Amino acid sequence: MPLWLAGVLIIIVPTLLAMAGTVFVRSRVGLESLRWNNEVAGFKFATIGVLYAVLLAFAVFVVWSRFSAVADNTAREAGAAATLYRLIDGIHGEPASALRARLTAYLKSAISQDWPALSEGRDSPATTHALTELYDTALTYKPAESREVLLMQGILSQLDDMGETRRERIARCNGVVPGVLWLVLFGGAIITIGFTFFFGTRSLPAQTAMTGALSLLIFAVLFVIVTVNRPFTGSVSVRPDALVQVLEDLR
Repeated sequence: MPLWLAGVLIIIVPTLLAMAGTVFVRSRVGLESLRWNNEVAGFKFATIGVLYAVLLAFAVFVVWSRFSAVADNTAREAGAAATLYRLIDGIHGEPASALRARLTAYLKSAISQDWPALSEGRDSPATTHALTELYDTALTYKPAESREVLLMQGILSQLDDMGETRRERIARCNGVVPGVLWLVLFGGAIITIGFTFFFGTRSLPAQTAMTGALSLLIFAVLFVIVTVNRPFTGSVSVRPDALVQVLEDLR
């Protein structure tokens, strides 16, 4: 869904519900009854808050590390492709043309086929076939002299790098946060915010505002986790811009 709509559903709506919950509990229980809970509830709330903050920080670190690793991996793949183009220039005749055509076909397939498939949590068979054809074309080339042997070693090395980076892309296309952790994250948010309903302060608007601020912060962090958990899906995702740039520079 659009980023703004996801933000409304994950951040704004729960924050408004939390603020309404504060007013509802105050109207049902009353200030005097809630004030008796402040001392004991404050101690318990501090413990729960620390535990939940550690859990949130851990989840953000994990998903952001995965997102950054995927972006770096794409840059590595583009670098290997650019180097491969330049190594092919050292070969003359029909083998060079065939290798260059296969490499271009692979990059185009990765951009137009692989990325849409990765956003759905799978790989593209067409891109796998294009990479296989590129390997087959490289392996059929027979160097005639020592210089071409060295070039061929470099070409195969860069091909291996491209294959490894693509496998990493496929392995990391799905989310890293398991279902049970999602349950704990959102359940912990409800418990942490729900605790604030049972404090009693003289000013109801001030307590409502404090609950809203806490809810806004918690669900904003959850929104970040949801947004970057799947690195190839959604408005905030890893794009094939590095591969597109290689095609534009070396076309």
